[in-house]
Amino acid sequence: MGSQLLLEKMREILHIQAGQCGNQIGGKFWEVMCDEHGIDPTGKYNGNSHLQLERVNVYYNEANGGRYVPRAVLMDLEPGTMDSLRTGPYGQIFRPDNFVFGQNGAGNNWAKGHYTEGAELIDSVLDVVRKEAENCDCLQGFQICHSLGGGTGSGMGTLLISKIREEYPDRMMMTFSVFPSPKVSDTVVEPYNATLSVHQLVENADECMVLDNEALYDICFRTLKLTNPSFQFNCKFSDDLTYYVAKLSI
Repeated sequence: MGSQLLLEKMREILHIQAGQCGNQIGGKFWEVMCDEHGIDPTGKYNGNSHLQLERVNVYYNEANGGRYVPRAVLMDLEPGTMDSLRTGPYGQIFRPDNFVFGQNGAGNNWAKGHYTEGAELIDSVLDVVRKEAENCDCLQGFQICHSLGGGTGSGMGTLLISKIREEYPDRMMMTFSVFPSPKVSDTVVEPYNATLSVHQLVENADECMVLDNEALYDICFRTLKLTNPSFQFNCKFSDDLTYYVAKLSI
């Protein structure tokens, strides 16, 4: 009975998005989440059913003035993607202090993200994670959206996962990891970044949703008949991600 009550209390999920890919997909994920919960770009509820607010506390924190703020941490080693998110349609809904970014980037290098540039920024990210965790009544766990092909999502993303696992060993750790493909590739080092990341995921994650970049593009081209899948690709992925995490909110 006691364990059942504990499971019922364990509600909030902290969403973390890392690197360019993670933040682009994460941005679309929050647009879909806001639409489902009836929350507008200012954080106000404008829905048409009380059911939309029934589980809103899982992914949102209710702030002053009735605003709903995503339980989200956004990180990158360069400011470009952060600037795009902040100036986007839902940029004002996030807590400004939860944008954590560097200036130099990882240069598609796993070691830079894991040991040098990322290691210098990781304490700032962990401070935001702790602050968000303290705002939860009973934290259910963490979900991280990232790619394993770049330097930040793979190197710094797995560094953060290991640090969170040390600090919150009894909380759920779930990842949405986009794996690189030879046919859909930006750089030749993507397989190395992915290989170095997989060991970290096996050691520290409870559940990994493995997403094959090539398969996702094939779906866009062959099934959805898209000629330029970049924007719609993120939307499609975010729809699927939202459908999956809805099961965690029940």
